[in-house]
Formats: sequence, structure tokens, C-alpha cells
Amino acid sequence: MRSWMIPLLLCAAALMLLPRLSISQEQGPKRDTGTTVAKPKQSGDSTTDTDLPKIPSQFKKDKADVTDAPTFKTQVDLVTLDVAVMDNKGHFIPGIPKGNFRVLEDNVPQPVQSMTMGEAPMTVALVIEWSNLFQRYWGMTWYQTLQLAWGFASTLKPEDYVAVVAYDMKPEILSDFTTDRSKTQEALQRLTIAAWSESNLFDAITDTADRMSGIDGRKAIVLIASGIDTFSKITFDKCRKSLQESGVPIYAIGLMQMLRELADAYGGMGPIQRMDFLQADNEMRTFARETGGMAFFPRFPGENPSIFQQIHQALRNQYVLTYSPTNKAHDGTFRKIKVELVNPATNEPLPVKDEKGKPVKYTIVAKAGYKAPRAVE
Repeated sequence: MRSWMIPLLLCAAALMLLPRLSISQEQGPKRDTGTTVAKPKQSGDSTTDTDLPKIPSQFKKDKADVTDAPTFKTQVDLVTLDVAVMDNKGHFIPGIPKGNFRVLEDNVPQPVQSMTMGEAPMTVALVIEWSNLFQRYWGMTWYQTLQLAWGFASTLKPEDYVAVVAYDMKPEILSDFTTDRSKTQEALQRLTIAAWSESNLFDAITDTADRMSGIDGRKAIVLIASGIDTFSKITFDKCRKSLQESGVPIYAIGLMQMLRELADAYGGMGPIQRMDFLQADNEMRTFARETGGMAFFPRFPGENPSIFQQIHQALRNQYVLTYSPTNKAHDGTFRKIKVELVNPATNEPLPVKDEKGKPVKYTIVAKAGYKAPRAVE
């Protein structure tokens, strides 16, 4: 590398990472989230999206009939668990018999009653950090965010439902859940100039997951963010607990990985800022792991298509396992779930091989648990 390029890289890294205040309120997420399908409308509200195809489900949580990701029926408790088995390249592994799945609930084996699999449309909320903290106009992070948002939207199938939510101080729903791609494009075109230099991730992701908790079918949040939270109203622990209970898997895509490495290599990042970013990465990994999603931290744009493919593979192709928990207590406690692949004859871990007979390393993607109902519910 030529010697005169090193100062330029240092300056670029420092400019992208150091937050600056902005007094502009013309662009970016607004202070009012607005009235959309994803947010229950109050009487007297109006909307211009009357022609929008609606998701055939309720977005408002009914206090008398609350359903988490596992579904509980009237007399017999049934837990429905979506499981994806992925190889080390992010490809879905099909053809695994029901007898090879072992489900542990609080380390107690559960009898799997049924298993189905198939491909289904997705219902996705695209949650995008759009803050002047890092995404200043025409900066590298600004460009990377738009690359990821537009890139993921372009991979959706016609039957997929998608909503776009942007956040800085507060989340704003830029477009409804819709199959109309022109609505999604209009929403993404509003991502031009960020306004506030705040990034309240915990509030935004919790609010979105709570709105989606009543939606049926394959659903997920695709989070495009730095992972930094400035001053959300709720803490990380409360956010984590709320996400576990919502039953909405989170697929997190971290920003600024290459920029951070350049800044770190050339002295543009201090120890406190380095620790803040490491903590942010770990929080995004925790959200993804505990909700049954995945976390990605791309360094180059060439990694994006592979990330989008893995998200599609995990959401569209899943094994759906159903079991009746042996613990019948309706005590409202959180019960941990672990899914394993075993040889039923020996209870040893199941080896998976490719078509050439070579062993394949695989990952089982499933949510970490669920909250049991209470007797009064």
C-alpha cells in the first residue's frame, strides 16, 4: 500500500466511527411511528394503503388469547418448534427422519409426536438502524446499509410479506407488511439523510417483535444495525427476555466490520470504543441465538448474497416438530429447549455425510425456549 494512502484510511475510519450531532429533522425516522397495518389503528385514523393485501392474521395481541411461538391448545399443551439444520456453507440439509430428532426441554427428553417440512412464504420485518451516529450522508456505513437493505429486498419472492422499520431515537414503520414491492421501494427511498445521532436498538427491536408476536406462519426480523444502543428505555436483560417470549426469530447483520478493523489497525479506535463494538456484536449474537435466528458480520459486499441465501434457506425450509411437554405445569416459567440429532439405537450424535461420503459439520437452528402459560391464561 502506498504510504500516502494510510493517512486517508485513518481519516476515513475516524470520521465514520466518531459520532456527530445533527440538528436536521427533515429526514430519517420521524418521531411518530404512524398508522400502519403492523400497528393497531385507533378510531378516526385514516390510511392511504386501503388497497394493500393484508396478512391473514391479527397484528394486535388479544389479552384473552395470547400465543407465543409454541402454540397451546385448549385441553392438551402442544409445542410447535421450527428447526433448521444447516451445513457449514449455510445450506439446508433435507431428508432427516423424525426418529433422529431429540428434543430436550429443561434437559428432559420429549417425545416428538409429528414432523413436517416444506417451503412457505416469509413474513419479514426489515429493521434498519438509520442514525446520524454512524450513517452520515454518503459515508461508507450509509452506503453499506443501503446495499444490505436494497439487496435483501431484491431477493424476496412475490408471495413474501415484508415491512420496513427504521429507527434512531424511536422506530418508525416506513411501510406496511405487503407483497407490493413498489411500497417497499418507496419506503427504502426514504432512507436518505439520517436525523438524530442516537440509536435505540433495544426499544426498536422489542417493539417490532411485540407487534409481530401475533402473526401466524413463518416470520422473522432481519436486523441491519451496528448493534450500538445509546439510551433505550429498556435494558439489555429486559430486551432479551421480551424477545425470548415473543417467538420471533432475529437474523442480525452487523455493520462496519471492515471499517472497524481498518480503524483498529491504524490506531483510529480507542479501547473504550473497541469494547463498545465487541459488546454490541455479542448482544446481536445473543438475540439471534436465543430466538432461533442467525447473526452475520460481513466484511465485504461479496458476502451479502451468501447471507441472504442462508436467511432464505433457514426461513423457507424448516422441519416443524410438535410435542406435548412432559411438564404440564402452567406456571409461566421460561423453559429451555435444545434440539439434537442422534442415532436412536445408540443415542450418540448423528453423523451427517455429503453425497461423496465426507462428514459434514452442521448447525441446528431453533429457538432457545418458550414461556409456559399461566393457569389464569
